[in-house]
Amino acid sequence: MKKRSAHDEEKEKSQDKDADKKDDLSVGYFQLFRFASCKDVAMMVVGGLCALVHGAAAPLMLLVYGMMTNTFVGYELEIQQLKDPNKTCSNESIHWTNGTVFETSEGATVPCGVDIELELTMFAYYYIGIGASVLILSYVQILFWVSAAARQVQKIRMTYFRKVMRMEIGWFDCTSVGELNTRISDDINKINNAIADQVSIFIERISTFVFGFTVGFIGGWKLTLVVIAVSPLIGLGAGLMAMAVSRLTGRELSAYAKAGAVADEVLSSIRTVAAFGGEQKEAERYDRNLEEAQAWGVKKGSIIGIFQGYLWCIIFLCYALAFWYGSRLVLDTRELSPGTLIQVFFGVLMAAMNLGQASPCLEAFASGRAAAKTIFDTIDREPEIDCLSEDGHKLDKVKGDIQFENVTFFYPSRPEVKILNNLNMEIKAGETTAFVGPSGMGKSTAIQLIQRFYDPSEGKVTLDGHDLRSLNIQWLRSLMGIVEQEPVLFATTIAENIRYGRAGVSMDEVIHAAREANAYHFIMDLPQTFDTLVGEGGGQMSGGQKQRIAIARALIRNPKILLLDMATSALDNESEAVVQAALDKVRDGRTTISIAHRLSTIRNADVVIGFDHGQAVERGTHAQLLQNKGVYFTLVTLQNQATSSSSEEAESQEEPLGPKTRTMSQLSHSSSFKGSIRLRSQSHRSLDFVPNALTGSFQILSGPEMANEEEEQAAESAPVARILKYNQPEWPHMVLGSLGAAVNGSINPIYAVLFSQILGTFAIPDVAEQRRQINGVCVLFCIVAVFSFFSQFLQGYAFAKSGELLTRRLRRLGFEAMLRQEVGWFDDPMNSPGALTTRLATDASMVQGATGSQIGMIVNSLTSIGVSFIIAFYFSWKLSLVIMCFLPLLGLSGVFQAKMLTGFANEDKAAMEAAGRVSSEALSNIRTVAGLAKESTFVEAYEQQLEPPFKSAMKKAHIYGLSFGFSQCVIFMAYAASYRFGGYLVSSEGLAYTYVFRVIAAVVISGTALGRASSFTPDYAKAKIAAAQLFKLLDRVPKISISSSEGLRWDDFKGNIEFQDCKFTYPTRPDTQVLRGLTVAVKPGNTLAFVGSSGCGKSTSVQLLQRFYDPDQGTVLIDGRPSPRISVPFLRSQMGLVSQEPVLFDCSILQNIQYGDNSRSISLEEVVEAAKKAFLHDFVMTLPEKYDTQVGAQGSQLSRGQKQRIAIARAIVRNPKILLLDEATSALDTESEQTVQAALDAARKGRTCLVIAHRLSTIQNADIIAVMSQGAVIEQGTHHTLMAKRGAYYKLVTTGAPVS
Repeated sequence: MKKRSAHDEEKEKSQDKDADKKDDLSVGYFQLFRFASCKDVAMMVVGGLCALVHGAAAPLMLLVYGMMTNTFVGYELEIQQLKDPNKTCSNESIHWTNGTVFETSEGATVPCGVDIELELTMFAYYYIGIGASVLILSYVQILFWVSAAARQVQKIRMTYFRKVMRMEIGWFDCTSVGELNTRISDDINKINNAIADQVSIFIERISTFVFGFTVGFIGGWKLTLVVIAVSPLIGLGAGLMAMAVSRLTGRELSAYAKAGAVADEVLSSIRTVAAFGGEQKEAERYDRNLEEAQAWGVKKGSIIGIFQGYLWCIIFLCYALAFWYGSRLVLDTRELSPGTLIQVFFGVLMAAMNLGQASPCLEAFASGRAAAKTIFDTIDREPEIDCLSEDGHKLDKVKGDIQFENVTFFYPSRPEVKILNNLNMEIKAGETTAFVGPSGMGKSTAIQLIQRFYDPSEGKVTLDGHDLRSLNIQWLRSLMGIVEQEPVLFATTIAENIRYGRAGVSMDEVIHAAREANAYHFIMDLPQTFDTLVGEGGGQMSGGQKQRIAIARALIRNPKILLLDMATSALDNESEAVVQAALDKVRDGRTTISIAHRLSTIRNADVVIGFDHGQAVERGTHAQLLQNKGVYFTLVTLQNQATSSSSEEAESQEEPLGPKTRTMSQLSHSSSFKGSIRLRSQSHRSLDFVPNALTGSFQILSGPEMANEEEEQAAESAPVARILKYNQPEWPHMVLGSLGAAVNGSINPIYAVLFSQILGTFAIPDVAEQRRQINGVCVLFCIVAVFSFFSQFLQGYAFAKSGELLTRRLRRLGFEAMLRQEVGWFDDPMNSPGALTTRLATDASMVQGATGSQIGMIVNSLTSIGVSFIIAFYFSWKLSLVIMCFLPLLGLSGVFQAKMLTGFANEDKAAMEAAGRVSSEALSNIRTVAGLAKESTFVEAYEQQLEPPFKSAMKKAHIYGLSFGFSQCVIFMAYAASYRFGGYLVSSEGLAYTYVFRVIAAVVISGTALGRASSFTPDYAKAKIAAAQLFKLLDRVPKISISSSEGLRWDDFKGNIEFQDCKFTYPTRPDTQVLRGLTVAVKPGNTLAFVGSSGCGKSTSVQLLQRFYDPDQGTVLIDGRPSPRISVPFLRSQMGLVSQEPVLFDCSILQNIQYGDNSRSISLEEVVEAAKKAFLHDFVMTLPEKYDTQVGAQGSQLSRGQKQRIAIARAIVRNPKILLLDEATSALDTESEQTVQAALDAARKGRTCLVIAHRLSTIQNADIIAVMSQGAVIEQGTHHTLMAKRGAYYKLVTTGAPVS
């Protein structure tokens, strides 16, 4: 049942998702601004205009740069001419000393008299002017966009939360609270990214793109066209690379998905793997699947390397082409001056680069639109039951008669399961009505319909004859006080919690309610009395205390109708008596409905209604129903027996079970079969928490403990040395890669040298020499291009190889470490199969970020900086020093740029946390909030919490704008200072002007490289944290070691088992003691059968025997040796397990049976032999592929009886001394049951056997039958002795009542 419905749900979910995909998956871009006010629109328009103008600044600078180049070249020519003592300068052109004008070979005059310092001072002012305007423009652009976005997002958050709080409960069943919390934080942040600074940056880059081309075309259209003609090659390369990478990533992921599926399958069925000792086998299977993923990863790395190499190669060839053709235009046709050549070339280059940089913004827009889809859909959705609406009648006088007329009901989250089936019943005003019956039969559902959390699918529920649907919801809920099994308290003081019951009550009323709930005394004993904080989810209070505060909260409403949903089931006897007394006191004169499993709470009800399969099957007083011998009778029989015997024991045991011991069995006396708890776990409750049986501990986890866990993980990051140690075997690859990276790093500075060399050629008077030099430089460009192709490829391939090998190694080690842990570790929700498989998938590949490509980046940046400095200082140390003053600023601006890209979103996240706490508290306890009709209180609290982050966001907009402006203008200032000083050096110290360009270009390049290196830090930090998590897993020492070298082994294993006074609580549910002093023994070759209701510890005792857990007190003796001293693999190899839901692996029948013994290879003959014993052989021979038939995932291709028999064959192949049968036949129909039973009886011969069964017929021939209740044995003996005793067993057999 459980498996099926879970599977169907998955299927439905995926179908829903597909349906969504066909619909529009995202909203239109401009719809994102639907919450903008006129003021916001105005701000965005002004910000957009500023961005447009800002975009024009860089191309404008090129014009200045071009003029400056011309000045330098002219000055150099003049200096060269004036070296000849026969020439002088007069009237701004060069004359011979005899007064005639000097003409060059082409017959042109040579201008002179350039005052280079004056000219450069002018240019410096230009630069400063551009820089200052950039500072102001970019500040305004960012400030306006960011603050407008902050205001809109604030509106979206408020609207969204208010809408969510109005939704009906059924909507919350289908939407997980975690998902809503992420939507409120992450998705809205994505919208923010799509409508904030990214837009202005996008506008600015597009504007640079347009103006860059314009500058190019104005300067010289021929050269511009030539450069444009080549640029598709770059675009093509980038496009192909993106395509190839995404396809390869897809391949890599699907290859890893296979390994992931293996990991998931193994971790989901960890108990089976452990029981059959398959850990080593599974680790190898996982590793085999990793190999393929690794191969694809290496391919991806090499292809990225090839394409990167191709891109750089093309870029350098472009340079060669452009400079060669450009120099022709300058020298031969005189269409361009050297300055215009520079201007055109860089204009086009800049345009192309900005177009490329604009594309990440598109990504932010797309993800914002997709995120907005779900959020806007919710905002536009009309709730089916709107709890904040004013509609509906309010009755003047309420009696409190409630009637159900033909009510049929399905939960919206599970439409295929009918919970209430044509239910008819009436509840009279002023009476106490008790609902009883097995779990999952619709009792709690009926109560939720009375509160109108849901509307019935058919039929109607009426209050005093009025259909609930016609009444006002807030008013209706104000009539009711509800006390649940697991009361939810909010994280504030006790007094505030009681006040949640009704608005505007005085302290006296609070005290009065507390007295009525028997809570006053314990509250007054606390140091801060009513001002004591109850902790997150009431975690600081014991169960009984929480329960009484909840009762006080219900009473202060002065309700007409009191709903008690198992209000005392979570308490121990002492606090139960107190709480029960409180409830009895307040029931008078109110319509009370109580769901209970303990008889003591039901005996004094006026009417008892018995539920079964969603119908009210019996109704009457306690005495009448006992005569009926129906549902109620079974419950009573089992309970009386349990209480009578456990009370005797309780007296003999002196130690009290502290106030928090919540017994699991009380919940389950009535469970109709083991599945009922499972059924429950699927039902409505499970969406609030984990199954109700377990809530006690799980729900608290969502609070402070979980947060601490996360903080701890975030706090520590792993030392790099240790990560590198895992990468040690790949050192040759890493050396090669670093070599490639070093070559790549030095290419940029070399480019600076070549570039300045080209400018130098224009000032050579001899034309032939000019040609020769220009061609030489172009050839050098081509050589650099080829080099860079190979070195990029080398870097890509080598680091991909070492990184992928590391990832695979870490994944394997991580998986092996997981399989080493004890079974109890997997019970922790943080270690669920899903969480662990994701951890394997992501953490390991993140760690790669700290080694492989990261080292490449670092080496690349370092060589780039190193080579640049060497070049700069070699050519002019003075100028280098001046520019170096700007380096820290340039580096800072690089950091800002990098931060701009990631956005300042992360900082805002922290500020949002307080608001997040309010929202998550409200959403996770939505039923309580709705029951108390307190939705609007939480909406107001949330809106208050949004104020501080909003204000800080508005402040940040200024800081952010300034830092952005600074980072944009710093380069202009650097140019102004360095070129001005360069001019001084040229005129006074005769420094060649090419050196000025060379030095400045080299240092600026190294500055940007610095910025780039620092921008890679986020991946690096993430990688270190991921590594820390992995190492934490690798270093964890399991509580129960499965290594084969430790522990005792002995040859003549007999199979003598003895439990001595075992006490045990599951580690994840520390407040529920499952075994309380279990004492029972079985001799070799005998069969011991456990009988008892679900949750009384039968399966737990089997798990202790297998050493999945160790008892907290007492011992399990095997052949007289205490189990913790025995070698685990040895012990498990002596046991064969057949469980109720046998786990089969997704392989052939043969392999599944061979799984029985993983320590040796099993021949087909043995398998057939075992299959014959398990009555399986004949069936297998009818299949077309016989033993090679695939069983499908979890054995889905086979019927239950067939799966069960494969499991039996698997157990027989082990040839175990001890056979464990955990309800091995309960899931079968009669026919297959007989076959399987016969197989089991055959298998039991000569082995010690532990049987857990629900059908008494299957265990009558057992040597010892032990009847269990509440974690202890209440009677034991053979079938005949127990029948003669006329105790619990006798009653169960004679009445034929179901056991659990």
